[in-house]
Amino acid sequence: ALKALDFEVHVYKDLKLRDLQKEVERVAQMDHSEADCILVTILSHGELGYLYAKDCQYKLDVIWSFFTANHCPSLAGKPKLFFIQACQGDQLDGGVVLSPKDRTETDSSSSMTFKIPTHADFLIAYSTIPGFYSWRNTQKGSWFMQSLCHELTQHGRKYDILTLLTFVAQRVAYDFESNTPDIPMMHQQKQIPCVTTMLTRLLRFSDKK
Repeated sequence: ALKALDFEVHVYKDLKLRDLQKEVERVAQMDHSEADCILVTILSHGELGYLYAKDCQYKLDVIWSFFTANHCPSLAGKPKLFFIQACQGDQLDGGVVLSPKDRTETDSSSSMTFKIPTHADFLIAYSTIPGFYSWRNTQKGSWFMQSLCHELTQHGRKYDILTLLTFVAQRVAYDFESNTPDIPMMHQQKQIPCVTTMLTRLLRFSDKK
């Protein structure tokens, strides 16, 4: 999905925390002047406030803090996107019956040059809300990543990222439900992603020129 949107993709598996930090720091120190944004995806185990490297747990700010405007000047003013597939706890969401709502989108723009906060232009999307379990299918993968890849593939160049993530949330919320009848407590459970955004502009993945 990302290669189709002209991203240069690099994959790292089962890194220890020290190696993960070294790799992230290396990327942050690169010259990103010709890049439009950076996107980091982490698929791991987790609990409330923590993710797991191969050898220990860590907080997400260990990763994204390398990319703040004061530490990575060539990405200052550019979107920095983080997609996190991990549990944030062990609470379960049994869901309720509800009528679907209409979707909306908004628009805004600015071309002024101005001083920006060091933490501007980040977006962090979690597969689930704080304190809750994050589900996956053993064959097809996590609900969140399935939905994210689907929306990026089908509509990645059509809608801005927040609209896409609204569609992702809708897909995860409405189209998925756990199926574990042999474990009643885990059966027919639901999930909703959670997005924190500090973006200062709309972001849409247009064709690369």
